Amino acid sequence: MEHINHTAPPCFFMTTHTMNYYLNIGSNIGNRQGNISQAINLINSTFKTSVQCSSPVESEPWGFDSGNTFVNEGIVLRTDRAPHDVLTALQRVERSISDTSHRNADGSYRDRVIDIDIVAIDHLVIDSPTLKVPHPHFAERDFYIIPMQELAPTWTHPRTHLTPCQMLNRLTAGAAAR
Repeated sequence: MEHINHTAPPCFFMTTHTMNYYLNIGSNIGNRQGNISQAINLINSTFKTSVQCSSPVESEPWGFDSGNTFVNEGIVLRTDRAPHDVLTALQRVERSISDTSHRNADGSYRDRVIDIDIVAIDHLVIDSPTLKVPHPHFAERDFYIIPMQELAPTWTHPRTHLTPCQMLNRLTAGAAAR
């Protein structure tokens, strides 16, 4: 496991090899699948690659109430670009689809046309003010875990050392116990 705790500016992190970026793209308003397809096409053209995609997963909103369910897809992006460069590029993709904020003025979540999260980067741990990898809520969100299980079933979380299947079993067992 490689741990990165940024004390230097993020631009100093350089990669010399191709890494797997595990992303999750979600949408719960408008043409949800069309929004996700547009994001995937923009990611492919931005990074001059072709990403691997999971099957879509439908889920209830997480962290807020809405009558609009989400469609989420996991994707694997292979690139040698640095994590913060990838984050910036993905934020540009989001803004090109919808410039509406993901949060309300009070900081709470809200419906969104598109949301692209970096869920994991190989076995890196990054803890910077702008990027936390693996995603802090990874193990709590089945719409992250299910696509990851499909795309990278042998991947292990660098902090917990659990596979997606093991995380999903824990999440399911926890929900059943409540």
